[in-house]
Amino acid sequence: MLVRGMVALVTAAMTAVVPAAASPAKGGDLQKGLDGVASIGALAEVRNGAQVWRGSSGVAELGTSRKVPVDGRFRAGSITKTFVATVVLQLVAEGRIRLDDSVEHWLPGVVPNGEHITVRELLNHTSGLYDFKNTLPMPPSEDFYALRFRTWTPTEQIERALANPPVFKKPGSQYNYSNTNYLLVGEIIKKVTGRTYADEIERRIIRPLGLHGTTLPGTSTRIPGPHPHGYVPKDGGQLDWTEMSPTLFGASGDIISTTHDLNRFFAALLGGDLLPARLLHEMKQAGTEDGTYGLGLSWHNTVCDIPVYGNDGDALAYQAYSFSTADTRRQATIAVTPHLPTNPDDTVNAFLDKAFCS
Repeated sequence: MLVRGMVALVTAAMTAVVPAAASPAKGGDLQKGLDGVASIGALAEVRNGAQVWRGSSGVAELGTSRKVPVDGRFRAGSITKTFVATVVLQLVAEGRIRLDDSVEHWLPGVVPNGEHITVRELLNHTSGLYDFKNTLPMPPSEDFYALRFRTWTPTEQIERALANPPVFKKPGSQYNYSNTNYLLVGEIIKKVTGRTYADEIERRIIRPLGLHGTTLPGTSTRIPGPHPHGYVPKDGGQLDWTEMSPTLFGASGDIISTTHDLNRFFAALLGGDLLPARLLHEMKQAGTEDGTYGLGLSWHNTVCDIPVYGNDGDALAYQAYSFSTADTRRQATIAVTPHLPTNPDDTVNAFLDKAFCS
């Protein structure tokens, strides 16, 4: 996740779409929960068996009363990592790569101590490699705003990160979230397949699942289709940051999607449609004792002690959360356009508890 933090603006103009399959009381409770999420705008899709509820709250653009489209697209940030990890595990299933292969084996000379860091340790964030995110300026630094449309290459991002020493010496011994791990994984996918991680996600996941609202933007600065605007703080106000260079995120977080598509993806993944059972099991194994992050997949318990699996992601002006029960019967995806620097995590967690426990 490239940025942590977000949101606090008075919510205005609310809307919800409740198909006939969902009970009005359930829809009303979910709408109330969504209205309580601290954000400029928010949209969600909640599934309970055959019942589907979709809703939105707030405004799509500051200074207007335009409602957030319930089918809107958004930058999903580090949820990209679950797509990337799924591609790697499919390559493992095909016998083209092993989780215990060293980074040095696939990217010789790129990573100091790469012979002692495995693909598995990149995926579960136990490599110890310095996070590229931490080399960047952040608001309110003027240097941050100057980078808005800069095109980054994975090579320069990785070199920038690896100019710093690792945060711990022994790979596999600790958990430390680092976007550098997935920048490297993206390069390994290209080395193994001859195609970019984006091409592999497109042909292996997006097209087969019919994720029509999901794209890997490459260097395109725009979000295609209907979408809420996203903002970052500047001079005591909010600067529209909807358009920006997604190369800043790359394989660590550049995907654009919808609530419907993310629910569909996690249903297919956790339902066993994308990976054999043994590798889905591997995906759910934490990298450290008592950890909650496996191979591109995270999990937590709700207030009603129902464990849910999925991921969340920050993409500067957007924040997304997508989780599912292990049997995929219940799912909830929510995206917010936050009012930085207030963090919406607590109010989003309250909404997710309502979605999974009501």
